[in-house]
Amino acid sequence: MDFSLTTLFVVPVGNTLPTSGSTETLTDGQFGITKDSSMTAATAGNIGSATYIQMVQGRPSSYLGTKRSDKIQLAKVKKWYKVTGNSTAANEIWQFSDFTAGCEEDITLTLRGHSSFLDTIAFNGFTRSVTIKTPCCDCGGDPCDVVANETLIDLFLEKIAEEAAVQNAPNALTMSTFWSFTKVGTGDNAILVVETKPLAIYSRFCNVAYNPYEFDRIYFRGWVYKNPDVTVDFIVYDRCTQAATATLTQRSSYPRGTSHQIYQMEIDYYSYQSDFKHLFQQSAFNQKFQSYVTDGTVYDTYYVIFNQYDQDNAYSPVYTIDETTIIAAPTGSISTGIQTVLTAYLGTPTNESGASISTTSTSSTTSSSTTTTTTLIP
Repeated sequence: MDFSLTTLFVVPVGNTLPTSGSTETLTDGQFGITKDSSMTAATAGNIGSATYIQMVQGRPSSYLGTKRSDKIQLAKVKKWYKVTGNSTAANEIWQFSDFTAGCEEDITLTLRGHSSFLDTIAFNGFTRSVTIKTPCCDCGGDPCDVVANETLIDLFLEKIAEEAAVQNAPNALTMSTFWSFTKVGTGDNAILVVETKPLAIYSRFCNVAYNPYEFDRIYFRGWVYKNPDVTVDFIVYDRCTQAATATLTQRSSYPRGTSHQIYQMEIDYYSYQSDFKHLFQQSAFNQKFQSYVTDGTVYDTYYVIFNQYDQDNAYSPVYTIDETTIIAAPTGSISTGIQTVLTAYLGTPTNESGASISTTSTSSTTSSSTTTTTTLIP
C-alpha cells in the first residue's frame, strides 16, 4: 500500500528559527527544529550530534499544545529531497512553417487541446478549425503556382481574428479563447507561432470544498492540411495532405509551491495531526483549523521520509510505520536557513524540482502585415 503518515508544516512569512530554549518559547506559528529528548533548539552548529531531531511549530491555543513531527533519526531516513518553488508555468508553444498551397485551394488549421477543464467540456480534447481560401491566380498565370508562405500565414491570422470577432458571445469558445497567434519573421522564413493562454486561477474561499487546487496545464497538437475541415478523428497524423510543418518548441509545465497549492495541502493533511479531524463546509465549524499560508507567496517544499524511531515501539509487536514530514518554507532566506540546519544533520537534499521553463517576447504582432521577433526557450 502506498501510504505514509504525513505531517505538514507551513512556515509563516517572517519566521525566525529559534537558536535557544525549547518549545515553550515558540510564538504562534513559529517554526523550529529541536534535538533529542530535551527538545532544545537545533542549530547548524549543534545538530550534528543529535540522536534524533523533530520539527516543531507553536500554536495559538495552549489547549492544542505544540505541533511536533515524530522523531527523525538519521539512520532511519529513507528519502530526503526538496522541490524549489516556481510560480511561473510555461505555456505550450508550437510553430507552423513552410506553408504550401496552390491557387484557389482550401487550407485548414486544426488545433486539439487538452487540460482537466477542456477534456471535461469536449470528448477527446477541445478541437477547433479555421479554413481559408487561397487567392486566385493572376490572369495568364500558371495555375500550378504556389501561394507565398507569408501570405498564407496572414490569411490564417485574418480568419482567426474574424472568427473571434463574430463569435464573441460570452459562452462562445473559439481558438482565441485558449490560444494566442503570432507571426514571426518574413517571407519564406515566416512562421506562425501558436501559444496556449495561461489557465485561470481561482481564489480561496472560506468553504474548504470550493475549487480544490489541482495541477493542470493545457497541451495540444495542431495540423495544417489541404481541403476543408473534416469530421474524421485526427488519431492518424497523415489522414489528410499536410500543407505545413508543425514543430513543438516548448512543452507546457505546472507551477510549483504556489500559495493555492500549499493551502490545499493544509486541508488535505489537516486530520493527520489534530484533535479535531473533520473540516466542514461552513468555516464557523472549523475554529481549530489554522492556516499559515500567505496569498501570493511561493514556497519551497522539503520532504523527509523515514521509518519510526526504534525505541518508540521497542516493547510492542507492531510493524514499522513509514512516515513523512513536509516543510513548506517561503523561498529566499527563510527556506535557505532551514535547509542549512537540516543539511548539517541529514546531508544535502536531493533536488527534485525539475526544469524551470519560461518564455520571453521582444514584440508582438498588431496586424497581419507586421513582423515580430520572439525568443522561445524550449
